[in-house]
Amino acid sequence: MRANPFTLHTELVHSSSGDELEILDLRHFNSTDLRPLLEEETELWLSKLDWDYSSSSDMILRYVDARILPGYAAIERGRIRGYCFFVYEGAKGVIGDMFVDPFGYAPEQIRHIERELVTTTIETLQQSPGIHRVEAQLLIHGAGEASQEFIDGGFQCYSRFFMEVPIAVGLPAPSRPLRQEIEIRPWLDGDYQPAAQIITAAYHGHVDSDINDQYRSVPGSLRFLNNIVRFPGCGVFDAGSSFVAVHRVTRQTIGVILCSRVRQDVGHITQVCLMPEFRSSGIGEHLIMATAQNLRSRGARMLSLTVTEANDRAVSLYHRLGFTVRHTFDAFVWES
Repeated sequence: MRANPFTLHTELVHSSSGDELEILDLRHFNSTDLRPLLEEETELWLSKLDWDYSSSSDMILRYVDARILPGYAAIERGRIRGYCFFVYEGAKGVIGDMFVDPFGYAPEQIRHIERELVTTTIETLQQSPGIHRVEAQLLIHGAGEASQEFIDGGFQCYSRFFMEVPIAVGLPAPSRPLRQEIEIRPWLDGDYQPAAQIITAAYHGHVDSDINDQYRSVPGSLRFLNNIVRFPGCGVFDAGSSFVAVHRVTRQTIGVILCSRVRQDVGHITQVCLMPEFRSSGIGEHLIMATAQNLRSRGARMLSLTVTEANDRAVSLYHRLGFTVRHTFDAFVWES
């Protein structure tokens, strides 16, 4: 992450309750200031998505204490009521999270604070020198809840599903046997490069490469994989429930599934894809089955994933395997 190129930001607006709302640079604060708000957010993630957000919360607090996390805090009557943070990745800005404590507020008051945080963040990123793209996926927010500010800012909006399936009793059998020339084996540290090549090939011209531009190149896909494995933004990476599919004759790696633990008894698929020439052969189903069986053998009860609504092929597959939509949210992209 690099420092925000602007000076510390202070803005006074009036809340709908009549009190002054200050939007201050997040680097004014430390973990002691922010911890109560993140504890409230962690409870919301757990109740709404069965997701233990504490690892992500701890990482945010470490960056806050180091004064290196760009973002804003909404202050009313001396209390932090909400925050939004972002990171810089080369010529791209990524909005990582936004949360407002709902306690004691009417819905329109919460939306007012959210609107001020999001609008200020968007303006900062779009005006940052050298930034030509901004991405955001506010997973905890329902579809449409914060979309107007992004649309007003010139963003494209993509609807996404958070889906889940109970795995205690197993998933439906794959629609076809695994081809004899295909082997599914556990993920190894040496799989980064071939996995990056698979991701890049699988998402060429795909809607998901519009949402996440890292998928468009092998170096970008390697950065994506590194973030998935090293950082807890999508849960804690679980190598034991992550697998690759290999063509026995050529020894080419042709498919990959990566899984994290978002709580002790819940796994989350962070990536599953195949080389294009091996689609529609049932290999993806067998990769998902391998992950589900491994998780179940270690006491997990649920498996979740996210998918773009427009990805009809994947959505149909997940429905057939028993996944249901628990939550719908938005992804946003702006390019200059």
